[in-house]
Amino acid sequence: MFRPLAVFIGARYTRAKRRNHYISFISLTSMIGLALGVLAMIVVLSVMNGFQKEMSSRILGMVPHAAIAGVQPLDDWRALARAVQEHSEVRAAAPLTELEGMLSYKGAMQPIQIQGVDPQEEPKVSIVAAHLQEGRLADLAPGEFGVVIGEITARRFGLQVGDRLTLIIPEVSDGSGSITPRMQRLNVVGVFKVGAELDGSLALIHAADAAQLMRWQPGQVQSVRLALRDLYQAPQVAAGIVGELGAGYRAVDWTQTQGSLFSAMKMEKTMIGLLLLLIVAVAAFNIVATLIMVVADKGADIAILRTLGATPGQIMAIFMVQGTVIGALGTLVGAVLGVIAALNVSALIAWLESVSGRQILSSDIYFVSYLPSDLQALDVALVCTAAFVLSFLATLYPSWRAARTQPAEALRYE
Repeated sequence: MFRPLAVFIGARYTRAKRRNHYISFISLTSMIGLALGVLAMIVVLSVMNGFQKEMSSRILGMVPHAAIAGVQPLDDWRALARAVQEHSEVRAAAPLTELEGMLSYKGAMQPIQIQGVDPQEEPKVSIVAAHLQEGRLADLAPGEFGVVIGEITARRFGLQVGDRLTLIIPEVSDGSGSITPRMQRLNVVGVFKVGAELDGSLALIHAADAAQLMRWQPGQVQSVRLALRDLYQAPQVAAGIVGELGAGYRAVDWTQTQGSLFSAMKMEKTMIGLLLLLIVAVAAFNIVATLIMVVADKGADIAILRTLGATPGQIMAIFMVQGTVIGALGTLVGAVLGVIAALNVSALIAWLESVSGRQILSSDIYFVSYLPSDLQALDVALVCTAAFVLSFLATLYPSWRAARTQPAEALRYE
């Protein structure tokens, strides 16, 4: 089979046992360092993807993907729900009323966001029913002012199902325009835990009770909450629905309420990826030292090849091939080990916990009690491409030095 001269000789140099074992050792360490850098990048990025996926499923499973609100309270939310569900991207719809207030219990207070929901419709658009530790959503009955609170709120106040606490909401007086507090006693009928900040900032009451607190009619709600098939299309879908409904409606989606959190997570992943890339760069540029020593070791070979008619370009290509093979092997080994490690990191951490008898990730501190991992092919491809490009760039200077070597000069140093 025909092979170019540079590829043939460069491959032989890579396979050959060198007279200088120190050079062989440096080549091996360069390859191992590159493999470890690639492995570390793949595993860390997969773990960060796993945490982001967990956060997305928990937080975006509790907050609305999008909500269609009227300028005035909605009198017939079911008609609006039927209209919006005709859109192909809308999976389900349910009523929603939101208000801000303060919870008070035995002198302790904390801010809270109250969501007025329909217990029958809420499981279609939210994961709260699957994360109830105590009670049921069905226990939210109109007129009884029951409330489902988060686990952090319950722990902070020392509350259990059956306890009573006070909700304080601001109200603007019609005459003077001053703000006065309104108080309403609430009965704790359930406790949820999704393992996120929402456990300490969100509470659910019946939509009819929320309407009473807002001094609306019992059947009126603020908006219709949407669950979408692709939540990342929320801005476009919500804007399209409002455009079809016409004037008198406005849309709010999760990118407006939670967008800053996920933007910060995305930036964090990018910055950590760049920092880990520096490890790969250090390992890749060890190839520079390896090839410089190889060029010095192969001075006689370079002189013979030049005497036989090899051009400077061919000499340069020989050592570029040798360095590229080292980089490619290191990248390949690191990618294979990284993929295997990323797919099994959760099981590995669980095994370490069982062997050591200590819990590395405690559910009391972190929102998950295990190390999630989400291996993405695009991340693997980007890491491998970056590592290969860096290792290729590292071959240019030593190869250029080899190409400039004159036969007489090479033989003089032999």
